[in-house]
Amino acid sequence: MSDPVLRLHGVAKIYNKGRHNEVQVLNGIDLAIAPGEVVALVAPSGAGKSTLLHIAGLLDTPDTGEVWIGGADMTHLNDRHRTAARRADVGFIYQFHHLLPEFTALENIALPQRANASGAAGAEARARMLLEQVGVGQRADHRPAALSGGEQQRVAFCRALANAPRLLLADEPTGNLDPSTSEKVFGTLMDLVRGTGLSALIATHNLDLAARMDRILRLVNGSLVP
Repeated sequence: MSDPVLRLHGVAKIYNKGRHNEVQVLNGIDLAIAPGEVVALVAPSGAGKSTLLHIAGLLDTPDTGEVWIGGADMTHLNDRHRTAARRADVGFIYQFHHLLPEFTALENIALPQRANASGAAGAEARARMLLEQVGVGQRADHRPAALSGGEQQRVAFCRALANAPRLLLADEPTGNLDPSTSEKVFGTLMDLVRGTGLSALIATHNLDLAARMDRILRLVNGSLVP
């Protein structure tokens, strides 16, 4: 049986808001996501879902507990090794696209590959392929300001997949779009995820979108519940 692509065991996170005012954001989180599984994370604002995604994606560390990706324990890696693991294994998508405004769509996708030691020609070829997959290949040479909101987010999807990660983490990936565009863009995201066999943890407020994933988890008082 294959190892989970993502496994969290006993993950807890406490924020200090003063000498006697601690906030337990995550309380002993256990989570396993199988290869190819797409899991919805539903929680209100301020419940800790971004903290959970950041810990799962090695952008933050838990106070206690373990983080495993692809069968490897990532919990105690130093910063350099965490960065290398994140670059190789994890793709991130946020509510806002965060594209670099001075670069074209194609360049925004090629840059993470170059940072991961890919050659220029190969990085550009993969960027063009991904843009074609999401239906914006004809916009490859446009900068973000010349793209619509839906196009910008599609480019952000491609950037997250640029280095062929095994795990995709998304924080309200269509939350900044109108309902019609959100539906179309989410469909594009699901096609990408299913087509590449990725495992994904996708935070959303939209229960209709959540219902299209393999299962739904809710973050309540720092704990995950089905």
